[in-house]
Amino acid sequence: MAYYTWILAFHVMSFTSWMAMLFYLPRLFIYHREHADNKAFGEVVEVQEYKLYTYIGVPAMWATILSGTLMLYLNPGIFQSGGWMHAKLFFLAFLIAYSFSLNVIRKKLIVDPYYKSGKYFRFYNEVPTLLMIFIVIMVVVKPF
Repeated sequence: MAYYTWILAFHVMSFTSWMAMLFYLPRLFIYHREHADNKAFGEVVEVQEYKLYTYIGVPAMWATILSGTLMLYLNPGIFQSGGWMHAKLFFLAFLIAYSFSLNVIRKKLIVDPYYKSGKYFRFYNEVPTLLMIFIVIMVVVKPF
């Protein structure tokens, strides 16, 4: 257990990096969609979307998952501390699905820059915020 706090620190840093991608990539989708008529701008945004997802988001997501799994392995008794961990993992599953959905959308925007509307992406951009709120409340407040 001596390394547990180091793993926890890595987990928090990984989660923070992953959330940065989850917050910003849909914002790039808004710019991509709302400037669909400007091909040069679209090409620049496509590179940004790719790099953000591939070089920051995916590694941070896997680092979060692996460090979290390692912490659960080192401290399996955490499941007896209440239902908060089960709820956290439930919301985490949605966050992982959302993360993969961003890559699907990214690829669709390359083929069709008019895919969905800017308003749709503004709404979609709020999903990770809501999931993060639930996850942080489960971990910090442990309401049940």
